[in-house]
Amino acid sequence: MPTQSSIHFYLNWAKERIDEMDATLASLESKASEVQADARVKANQAIADLGKKRNDFRDTVKKQAEANEASWIRTKAQLESEWSAFETEVKQYVDSFGKKIEQQQATFKLQAAAQVRAWREAADKLRSAGKEFAAERRAEIEAIVNRMEGDAAAAEEKLQKLNQAGMQSWSALTAALTETRGAFDRANQAAQEAFKRAT
Repeated sequence: MPTQSSIHFYLNWAKERIDEMDATLASLESKASEVQADARVKANQAIADLGKKRNDFRDTVKKQAEANEASWIRTKAQLESEWSAFETEVKQYVDSFGKKIEQQQATFKLQAAAQVRAWREAADKLRSAGKEFAAERRAEIEAIVNRMEGDAAAAEEKLQKLNQAGMQSWSALTAALTETRGAFDRANQAAQEAFKRAT
């Protein structure tokens, strides 16, 4: 891990996005049959377009998996743009076809679960990788991992409260996801910096 530590954090970032994309598509696909017949063709095409964006994003990540940090920095900017385009298309889909609150809630629930799962997986990987360092460095890394787990628990609680509230607007739900995603990114960045100091 020490030699690959910087790349690991980019992979955490990308995996979290891919997991959310997968969750979003699963939700939209499960409710596509509920779209009115006259709009179903357009809805199915929108879902197919989102699937292509997800596949392109995933393919780029796979190609980058063994790249160096400089390459990842360039690619991350491209991936951020692709992520933003995906989010924009999801919003357009929800605005056009997902007017039912049940669709919005189902999509939010799956996205939130994907985010929480990504937090936990990243913390587990970091804890495992931190064991490779000397004792004094392990303590710093363990503290970062503990903070990440605490942030993950707070994010999960916030997302669960919103999900239980039930009647939140789509913009409020996506704002919460964006906020918790940002917290994940900050925690991931702090862990990356701690690993760099340790190597």
